[in-house]
Amino acid sequence: MSKTTKKRVPLQRYWTTRYLLTILVGLTIIAVVSALWIRHTTLKNRLHMMEFMAEEMVSRMVNQQDREMLPGENSSGLFPERGHLMDMEKNPLIYIADPQGIILASNRPEHPWQGRLDAAILNEESDVQKLSEDGGAEPLYVVKKPIESESVLFGWVVIAETESNLTKVKQEYRQLFIMIIGLALLGWAAIYIVSRKLSHPIQEVSKAARQVRNGDYQISLPNDAKAEEVHELIHSFKEMSQQLQKLEALRTELLAGVTHELKTPVTSISGLLQAVNDGVVSGEEAKEFLEISLKETAKMRTMVEDLLAFNSFAASAVPVSLKTQSLNKLVKDAVHQWKVGQELGDLVVDVELLQEEENVRVDPVRFQQIMTNLLNNAKQAMDSPGKIEVTVKKSINTLHIDIKDTGSGIPQEEQPFIFERFYRGHEKKYKVGGLGLGLPFSKMVAQAMDGDLELIKSTPTGTIFRICLPKIASSFI
Repeated sequence: MSKTTKKRVPLQRYWTTRYLLTILVGLTIIAVVSALWIRHTTLKNRLHMMEFMAEEMVSRMVNQQDREMLPGENSSGLFPERGHLMDMEKNPLIYIADPQGIILASNRPEHPWQGRLDAAILNEESDVQKLSEDGGAEPLYVVKKPIESESVLFGWVVIAETESNLTKVKQEYRQLFIMIIGLALLGWAAIYIVSRKLSHPIQEVSKAARQVRNGDYQISLPNDAKAEEVHELIHSFKEMSQQLQKLEALRTELLAGVTHELKTPVTSISGLLQAVNDGVVSGEEAKEFLEISLKETAKMRTMVEDLLAFNSFAASAVPVSLKTQSLNKLVKDAVHQWKVGQELGDLVVDVELLQEEENVRVDPVRFQQIMTNLLNNAKQAMDSPGKIEVTVKKSINTLHIDIKDTGSGIPQEEQPFIFERFYRGHEKKYKVGGLGLGLPFSKMVAQAMDGDLELIKSTPTGTIFRICLPKIASSFI
């Protein structure tokens, strides 16, 4: 099955093209609407001008002197050139008719109505009429005005012109065309500049991303971005790159630490067994070497089991079995089981339980693992004498188990990484063995039981870890 790869285009070209198309569509719509508006306005103005012309002629003709010119005298003075007033190439048709519509004079030798005006035109109440001729001829606009004096009708002045001539304009359309082209060019230039300013920093970030992908974290990005979003993008990418660089260095260091932790017992076991096999030691000393080898083997097995358990849990391959438990009893039993297997010496362990019983839904075995890990860490952090306080508290919806020690605390710069897998602090790395999976594993288990594990505080005088568990409704009990 062949895959079709979409052609990619640069960001600047992509947005410039689309914005330009949007502007062209918008300007086209504006041009069409404007042209229709110009056509309508021109028609309306010219019809008003035709009415004015007709009224002017009527006013002249009601004068006694002009009225004597009607019956056949030279009437050329009745039809002055008025086309220039209407910004038209030629004058409209002008008729002078008697009350019955018989044409007495016209400004053109050839005209649509020969001899007599249509009675329907004269009988229409409106002074402005639109006529549609038969045979597909174009519409004709007619303006009529009566020639009256002292309520006596002497005749009619009728002015007619085709719709095409009335709506024909050139100058306005040229101006509209020039304006639309100018706006299109101005819009394209503005879009091009804006897209260029926007795409340049994004191109820089894209280039930096390719550097990071190739393992080069030494990136250089500008800090002068004016747009807030672009500035945030650059700033966040720089922080991400620095964090990745730290994590890469940490990963390398942690991998070396894990390798060292697994290699040390193997080297020790190999040397001890080789000594026994070569007969370098014998008797009680050989037996002691074998016991040490067994202890190292158990230590290595524990680390491998921790690693396998963590990976299985991270892949959700190890489910938790939630059961309703009394929190007081759960904490008291967990502390007791831990103390049984410890040489406490001068170490004091205090437990403060809730006065009123509360129930939680947890996996007892997993909860014991979390408590054991936290108590072990607290013990390792202290020199004798010391004190561990286990306190159970409750809030509105959550139950808390705080484990507080009087140790030397976790350095401030190491605190953000304590829940990272394989991470071990600088001091712990050399004093205590292990793979650095205890806290990450405990946090994952707590979250699998709908709770959490948090570092509340760590100072040179002690550390407090908190296990958070949700309360349960009475219906679960």
